[in-house]
Formats: sequence, C-alpha cells, structure tokens
Amino acid sequence: MSDASNRPEAPPSDDPAVEPGAEPGDASPTSALEKERDDARDQLLRTRAEFANYQKRSKQQAETDRLYAVGNLGRDLLDVLDNLERATEAMRGTAAEGVASGLDMVHKQFLATLAKYGVAPIEALGQPFDPNFHEALMQQPSADVPEGTVVAELGKGYRIHERVLRPSKVAVSVKP
Repeated sequence: MSDASNRPEAPPSDDPAVEPGAEPGDASPTSALEKERDDARDQLLRTRAEFANYQKRSKQQAETDRLYAVGNLGRDLLDVLDNLERATEAMRGTAAEGVASGLDMVHKQFLATLAKYGVAPIEALGQPFDPNFHEALMQQPSADVPEGTVVAELGKGYRIHERVLRPSKVAVSVKP
C-alpha cells in the first residue's frame, strides 16, 4: 500500500470557486473563466457607455454647427449692411430724401432677415463696457456718466445667438 491511500481526504470547501478535490491554493478553471467573463462584461459595459457618450457629443456638435452655420455668411454681409447704412445717411438732408426712406426700408428688411437666422445687433450705447462684446477704441472724459460706460458707438457690433460675430467699436467714459 502506498502512503497516498493512508492520507485523509481534505474536507469539502465551502468556496464555490474551489472544485471538490482541488487544493485550496489552486486556481480552478471555473474561477478563471468567471473572472474572464466578468472582465469581458465590464469592458462591454464601458464600451457601450463610451459609444453613448460619443453619440451625444456628435449630436450636440451637429446641432451647434447647424445653429452657427450662417456665421461666416452673416459676418460677410455685415460689411454690406454697414455700406447700406452709410448710403442712407449720405442721402439724408439732400434732395433725394425719398431714396433715403427707400434705403431705410431695405435696411430694416435686411436686419429682419438676419434676425431670422439669429444675427442681431449688440446694444452698446449707455451699457457698461464689456470686453466680450465691445472693442474700446478710445476713452472719453465724461462727468455725466459712470466710468467704464460706453458713451459712443463708433462701429456697430453683431452677435449670432450667443456668439459675437463682430464686437462693437466703442468709446468708453473715464473721469475727467
């Protein structure tokens, strides 16, 4: 008889990962497969979450692109709008007052069309200076208004939705 037959059997383990008859220190094939399955499931869940986030970001970017798509066209049309305003002002007070009123109507229609696409003028006169919306070209001493207030608008600014297309060119008050 051999010594192996005289050894007592190991008591059954309560751990389901340890197969009956296996030594407690041995890694069973079942536990390795379960760990591999859990890792694969975790990786699948992470991949799904990353893909869902990617879809959300893509949708949001597409919406932003659509919202601001007319930005470059709007910026280019602002120069045309400025020239239209200059032409209207040049016609005022001359014999061609009827032409000036016609140009005013075209100007209003132009602004309404731009507004349909989210392009609107920036109100600057009398507002506190904000470097996000205004470009200060000069300072003007003034005792009547608080320091840092826009006292003159030298060039009209425009925005598209919440973004600035062109900042207002302004003169800002300072204490005399």
